[in-house]
Amino acid sequence: MDMGDMEGMMELGMTGMSSGGMFQPDNMALARAYWYLIAGVLALLFMVRMLNHSQNWARLRSSRTSSVQFPTKPTNGLWQIWATLTAVGREISYPQLYVPSTWFSWMTPPPMGRVICLFIYWAVIIYMMTTGAIIKDAYFWERIGFRNAWVTVTQVPFLYLLSSKTSLIGLIAGTSYERLNWLHRWVARTMFVTATVHGFHFWTEWVRADFLELELQMMAMVKWGLGGWAILLWMVVTSFKPLRSVAYEVFVVQHIIAAVMFLWVVYVHVPEDARYNIWFAIAALCFDRVFRLGLLLWQNLKFNPNPSKCKGGQKFGHQTQVSAVGDSITILTIKDVHFKWRAGQHLYLWLPRVGLLEAHPYTIACPHQMPATCICNSIQLVVRSHSGFSKRLHSFAKKLESSEQKRTITAFVAGPYGRPPRWDIFETLVLISASTGASFTLPILESVLQSKGPICTKRIDFLLAARQGEEIGFYLDRLHDALSKAHERGIDLSVSIAVTGNGQLETISGSLSSRSGSRGSQEKKDRITERTEPSEKGASGGCCSANVEAGDPSLSLPRKRLSNTSIDSHIHHSSSRPNVADFVRTAVEATGGETGVVVCGGVSLVAKVRTSVAKLSDERAVHKGTGAQGIHLHVEEYCF
Repeated sequence: MDMGDMEGMMELGMTGMSSGGMFQPDNMALARAYWYLIAGVLALLFMVRMLNHSQNWARLRSSRTSSVQFPTKPTNGLWQIWATLTAVGREISYPQLYVPSTWFSWMTPPPMGRVICLFIYWAVIIYMMTTGAIIKDAYFWERIGFRNAWVTVTQVPFLYLLSSKTSLIGLIAGTSYERLNWLHRWVARTMFVTATVHGFHFWTEWVRADFLELELQMMAMVKWGLGGWAILLWMVVTSFKPLRSVAYEVFVVQHIIAAVMFLWVVYVHVPEDARYNIWFAIAALCFDRVFRLGLLLWQNLKFNPNPSKCKGGQKFGHQTQVSAVGDSITILTIKDVHFKWRAGQHLYLWLPRVGLLEAHPYTIACPHQMPATCICNSIQLVVRSHSGFSKRLHSFAKKLESSEQKRTITAFVAGPYGRPPRWDIFETLVLISASTGASFTLPILESVLQSKGPICTKRIDFLLAARQGEEIGFYLDRLHDALSKAHERGIDLSVSIAVTGNGQLETISGSLSSRSGSRGSQEKKDRITERTEPSEKGASGGCCSANVEAGDPSLSLPRKRLSNTSIDSHIHHSSSRPNVADFVRTAVEATGGETGVVVCGGVSLVAKVRTSVAKLSDERAVHKGTGAQGIHLHVEEYCF
């Protein structure tokens, strides 16, 4: 290369950022097309949501008529077509490959539906990166560099919208932030690739022209760009599960700081005509934080609490009863919350005495209190001790018990979050959980049994598996109450309990025997209490004073129970690992309508249920002329 060519290349590189204007119309057109596509997908998801809502309404209306044997079956040709399309989509999206390795299980790929979504998203991004840009001329490196700069910055608002707990995307699509978080991580990884391509092409151009050092000295925006790329690299690497699960609280704090710094650095780096993307992301971030702060204040600040109406009422926060059960379970009863929730939702818990700057999400382990059940509105959480906050919480609860101190502390809550489906629109419900996953599935069971309106559910199969007996002992009384309630409502409820630890099943059997032996005297005592002290239920009875170890406060009222023989015939005990595929198949083959399968557990259990449901749906040719009805799957996975 002679001096003339070098000077030309240098001049081109020095004026590169301004010469990007010649590529601007195409780049901005692609940026607009990106958001048109997102708007179109959201409109499609909203239409699907409305169709499903109409279908659910029609089912519940049909269930009021005793002449309709199977209200969940399609009633006309249009609904049959919709059911067939839904079944095909489910069979494609449900399967998931599981990596059965202790050290590499985190590499388990997403389920097939998410993989397909990613491939479609990547196809769009690759098209935007390359279309009309790969032309071998003097502007080759610069053209691709500018194109990928626009592709990267255009994704920034989408990334921050997906990270918001009050995201408009979730509101329109009918889903919650935790079910969009996987896409948030993958969009960030995709952005890192496009940002790398952007920087690589400009860097290569400067190296080829031999003025890299001069470019770095004279162009401050290049340094800001490198800084933004480094921050994005840090966020992507630390978001991988092995790293973020080492110290999750630290990960959250540093991730928030890095996200704010990234916006500032990118704002300085990009030209003015691209900064609207940064302002869009800032608006999404600020709206989310302001809304969550307002929600926190509204739910935890009471100007005129009435302690006589509900024991536990206070101005700031909520009085919370803490109890340690065994070596790993902590139960919290949060009193006097003034909001409603649905089974399957969760909230964020802040306990300043345990973690001053930590708020953690936990599933609400009880259904919403019914008006005739209790005056106060209490929430129950079941926390299994792992490490960090949950371990400190369990130690704190045991310390309170051993010192005989007051076993209540002040808690602050935010929520509820999550948009679970209606659970009473399925003819058969199959609820599968592992260990404390019953905190998710058991409230679903109880909410269906407590429903006051018409429901479609006629059969419920409940499976609870754990290694240690103490992990499920807390739920036994509530399961017995559920059996009684199901008998009253005419719902066929079958409960299976599998305790796989050596010698652990015997501890559960002994516990059941002692409960059965003392049940009669306790019921008699409850009836006497109810008859002689009805006026004190709000102050000293009901859920306000219930022992949290005795079960769900909402179910503490006396109730007519099944006989011990009848109860035992509906509870099946096992010490072997359950075959979830056979468990689901038995329920599906016995129903005449649609089945709802709900699973809450680790990656292994979730992947097994996903694949089993997809395989069963394909074998039975669901909604493809065989008469087999649909299988809906809802997954709640243990993860950070």
